Amino acid sequence: MNRFVLQICIALLVGQFSNAQMAEKSLHQKVDSIITNGITNEAFPGTQVLVAFRDSVVFHETYGFHTYDSLVKVAKDDIYDLASVTKISAPLPALMKLVEEGKLDLDAPFSNYWKPWKKKKDKKALTLREILAHQAGLTPYIVFLNKVTKKNGELKRRFVRSTSNLRFQKRAYENLFVKSNFNRKMYRIINRSKVSQEKTYRYSGLTFLIFPKLIEQLTGQAYEQYLENTFYQPIGANTLGFLPSEKGFPNKIVPTENDTLFRNTLTKGWVHDENAALLGGISGNAGLFGTANDLFKLLSLYQNFGTHQGKQLLSKEVVSEFSTIQYPENENRRGLGFDKPLIGNDTLAINQAYPAPAASASSFGHAGFTGTFVWADPQHQLTFIFLSNRVYPTRENRNLYELNIRPKLQQLFYEAYVHKNSTTN
Repeated sequence: MNRFVLQICIALLVGQFSNAQMAEKSLHQKVDSIITNGITNEAFPGTQVLVAFRDSVVFHETYGFHTYDSLVKVAKDDIYDLASVTKISAPLPALMKLVEEGKLDLDAPFSNYWKPWKKKKDKKALTLREILAHQAGLTPYIVFLNKVTKKNGELKRRFVRSTSNLRFQKRAYENLFVKSNFNRKMYRIINRSKVSQEKTYRYSGLTFLIFPKLIEQLTGQAYEQYLENTFYQPIGANTLGFLPSEKGFPNKIVPTENDTLFRNTLTKGWVHDENAALLGGISGNAGLFGTANDLFKLLSLYQNFGTHQGKQLLSKEVVSEFSTIQYPENENRRGLGFDKPLIGNDTLAINQAYPAPAASASSFGHAGFTGTFVWADPQHQLTFIFLSNRVYPTRENRNLYELNIRPKLQQLFYEAYVHKNSTTN
């Protein structure tokens, strides 16, 4: 190769490198702008964004602080209360495994497994498929906190105490202990709850409160131990779990809300959701904590249809079935446990879409009440994780939604990685 040709090759390489640097800088500037606007408008005091493309992390940045007093900066290894992201990160992989093993049938009556429903006329024929796709007509939510508080807001001592003893073992906070068998009362109320006669999309988290007990019955193991042994340890997701304040992690735990309903203090290191708290912090609807990196490992397991480093932890067929839209004819976008894009999402403007318009129809994920959001896209091989504590200082703060921050951010990464690669290939 003569010197002239070599100089041209070097110039081309330098130009490509320079263009890549400029594109990367432009992406960071756009992300910074959206998040700075969010912090300025108090959508959240701080956040972090992790994005992976083709199984490699291509973006992981932190912004802001744990609280608006700007004392503790957000760090990449911070542990977050994942809220409803728990649903797809704890009970759902267990349910998938039980379906794979033939211990659960999606289309058999759920009452075959949860025996109290056999005596309930409106529930005995409901299937697990209908339940997980939110197509069963179940009551959306029950505020169990009302069962343990008096009209003046004081806690009833027969259900909650400030110190533990043999009858009060379940810990809801540092100095709050729930009656050990309160879960039975919750189950009875769920069993008696009303079911709508209309079989349309109606989001309900009730069964996620009973799934942990069901999982224990079918596996013969404690719920959390089963998850650790079967999923979290094999993929190296060491921070994923419940009750992080009792585990001695060196990581900082991001606070959630200044709770004025139950704990009357800043909730930090203990589950924000009151229903999960009344179960002692270990539940299927909420209560899971973890870091962005450990969530990425779990999302990668899903995105690769159950495969982790060459080992099949979940069958491809089961992951595919759970992550597929179930009742599109009823305008129900949901998979089994997993959330899915709005039907026709790719035709919507960014301010109407959920999630980003560029997310493929095969993509799936879930959002959490505390301001968490995870999404996997097997078709485009893009994983998007957004962690925040938008409920600080109060859950009344809805600017995260009003400003449409998460879809806007997610769209940027589709444009930067997926669209760029599709035009260059």
